[in-house]
Amino acid sequence: MRGTGQEERSGWVRSVGLLSSLGITLVVSTLVGFVIGYYLDRWLGSSPWLTIVFLLLGIVSGFIQVFRALPRFDGEDHDRGA
Repeated sequence: MRGTGQEERSGWVRSVGLLSSLGITLVVSTLVGFVIGYYLDRWLGSSPWLTIVFLLLGIVSGFIQVFRALPRFDGEDHDRGA
């Protein structure tokens, strides 16, 4: 009995860890895109166009990473029989 409770808790912790990493991935990719665009705009004097373009690229890349990671999250539940 004690083993199943420990396994459920371990699975819950893994799920929370994966979901939090997805959120961090979205935020970091968006910020990286913004920073690259901002500094390119400052260097080339094309403000705000490159900031907008790279911000959008960062957002898109973040969502691509999230969508790639979702099957891993979904697969963990099926592997445990839940």
